[in-house]
Amino acid sequence: MTDETQSFTDRLIAAEHTRDRGFPNQRPKHAATLIILDHAGKEPTVLMGRRNPAHKFMPGKFVFPGGRLDPVDRQMGVASPLPAAVEQRLLAHLPNRGRLTARALALAAIRETFEETGLVLGIPARLEQHKIPEGVWRDYAVHGFAPDLSKLSFVAHAITPPRRPRRFDTFFFVGDATMIGHRSSGVIGPEAEFVELVWIPLSQAKRLDLPTVTTVVLDELDSRVKAGFGHELPVPFYRELRGRFRREER
Repeated sequence: MTDETQSFTDRLIAAEHTRDRGFPNQRPKHAATLIILDHAGKEPTVLMGRRNPAHKFMPGKFVFPGGRLDPVDRQMGVASPLPAAVEQRLLAHLPNRGRLTARALALAAIRETFEETGLVLGIPARLEQHKIPEGVWRDYAVHGFAPDLSKLSFVAHAITPPRRPRRFDTFFFVGDATMIGHRSSGVIGPEAEFVELVWIPLSQAKRLDLPTVTTVVLDELDSRVKAGFGHELPVPFYRELRGRFRREER
């Protein structure tokens, strides 16, 4: 492990010492997050949303859009599949699952982003109605777009430690701002999950009020950008195993 990756791990360990670990243990739920980068300027900017301060879970924190995997994500059609190299990396992190789960996680990241921000990421396409499940995906598709998974990268994987009030097995994806095909209004506001959205230079994002894991993923993202951002790069996996916090690469 390099000094840089050790610092990522140390940061998570230090944060965990301050948290309540007295809750009954539970199986982590699959979740997906989408990091959107805009490369139009001299420095990449990243989209961050500030969670509603009235919410119990991470109130007021800046986070990437994302949330739990939903059964409908396994049913949604796509315009293009995941790149083979990205799917291979995902399957390495899903030893007891298959290609359908890998695909569903990528779709969950796009769906959650649409729900929380109003941003429709995809390409102009009309899917057959039987390929669009009822609910949020119908709201997404009405704008005339279909998910294009070929533009996504998989950059990090983290599991919430045991005995926390909520546990997630989260997969972090990255997409470019050019994937945004439509912007719906009225999604962000004082009663919504996100009360504001900001595009902030990647080098400045860590100045925001962030959850520790978001800070760590930003560190990983910065390192990945500097390394050329290729799909062949190994993906870090953060978890607690037998009482010790670990960073592995797969």
